[in-house]
Amino acid sequence: MSTPPPTHPRPQVIALEEHYFDPELSKLFDGYEAQPKMGPRLLDLDHERIRLMDEAGVDIQVLSHAAPATHRLDGATAVPIARRVNDRLRETIARHPSRFAGFATLPAADPQAAADELERAVVELGMKGAMVHGLTQGLFIDDKRFWPIFERAQALDVPIYIHPSRPNPVVIDAYYKDYVKEFPSITNAGWGFGVETATQAVRLVLSRVFETYPKLKIICGHLGEGLPFLLWRIDMTMSRSGNSPLYFRETFREHFWLTTSGNFSHSALLCTVMEMGIDRILFGIDYPYVENAPGTAWMQEVPLCTEDREKILNGNAKRLLRM
Repeated sequence: MSTPPPTHPRPQVIALEEHYFDPELSKLFDGYEAQPKMGPRLLDLDHERIRLMDEAGVDIQVLSHAAPATHRLDGATAVPIARRVNDRLRETIARHPSRFAGFATLPAADPQAAADELERAVVELGMKGAMVHGLTQGLFIDDKRFWPIFERAQALDVPIYIHPSRPNPVVIDAYYKDYVKEFPSITNAGWGFGVETATQAVRLVLSRVFETYPKLKIICGHLGEGLPFLLWRIDMTMSRSGNSPLYFRETFREHFWLTTSGNFSHSALLCTVMEMGIDRILFGIDYPYVENAPGTAWMQEVPLCTEDREKILNGNAKRLLRM
């Protein structure tokens, strides 16, 4: 039986980047992403998770499998596992339909199968879109072999959420190895994740995938991995002679939605509002890597009017995900 959300006079809170582990898939992870300290919380999809949601005032989590999901698996391995992962996520949502929604896990190493699984997950399982994690077998998601995923996402009118994962080992060796021992977070959420995911987003625009699929919708977390601060400059420099014609800033602002996940900064949020507009910002926490309570408490303090705050907390998600 579903646990109903608490009833009290406040805006509904829908959080979009909230992670979990599937027991079968998570056993295939290596290194830091096994997350031994986070494991129990990632695996829990009932008692403590809902209790902590209630304490912080989170009504709905849109669940997504934590990185790297299936993105380091070969296609033959990833396809059947992704189906089972999505089926089990649907069972979880069915237990708590008023508390959870979901983003599908895709076997991106087999792009056509991934497109088919996206359709099955949306049409048959009720998923709200899908999340992809970092590199797929060393390739960025803008590579044209992955475009069947984007074609199907446009046809289904659902977003693809691009999420960080571990940078390419060559990048770690060239950029970060001097500081990894003392500051291990430099390769992940402290810096490396943001660089990798911002690069994914920039490459998507440069690939012209949005010209081919003009209604494609992309979500990016952490208030856009710094890109709202840089959009004007990127656009200006990309328009210099020698570059192919491209409306970078316009394209980004038309096709991207950004979440607040793990970036509870007034100044970063206000920059993002000014650059993207309030209708393109969604609430996210990044649970369990970030605690719920600081996220909801921060939203009560942000210098926005009530209407704009509610758009971030629930209205924009309801429109984008048709909730």
